[in-house]
Amino acid sequence: MLGQEEKQKIDCILQSHGYNKSQVIAIMQEVQKEYRYLPEEVLSYIAAALKISEAKIYGVATFYENFSLDAKGKYVIKVCDGTACHVRKSIPILEEFRKVLNVSEKNPTTEDMMFTVETVSCLGACGLAPVCTVNDVVHPAMTPEKVDELINELKEGKAQ
Repeated sequence: MLGQEEKQKIDCILQSHGYNKSQVIAIMQEVQKEYRYLPEEVLSYIAAALKISEAKIYGVATFYENFSLDAKGKYVIKVCDGTACHVRKSIPILEEFRKVLNVSEKNPTTEDMMFTVETVSCLGACGLAPVCTVNDVVHPAMTPEKVDELINELKEGKAQ
């Protein structure tokens, strides 16, 4: 159940889009930016506010790969495994992130909700391969050895 403060937050997003049904994707993008995922109760609230079915909202949420129904950590680390990154050894980098953070493909988020580790097909930074992003900030020429340093900097608030 959403609290009053949460409802006000969502109402503000809805109002900025004029409660317009055709803006549902943009609304959901803003919600995800706020929460780092799409909480079930928020999707229900949006559906009611826009007077559209929850099925339609969930259809949008599950159709687009960028939307997530699962809670993510404060820092979302995306390791590229596109061709350029793969041939430059992105898999050992991914494995090192998972080992250091004690996460897996099945359970990608740390228990303290600080980190989520994902793979993506391409980050569009092939010339900088291998790359990863942390909350969409590109970290080029990654190596397994740089993983510990990056994680420590994030924990200390020295990196993005």
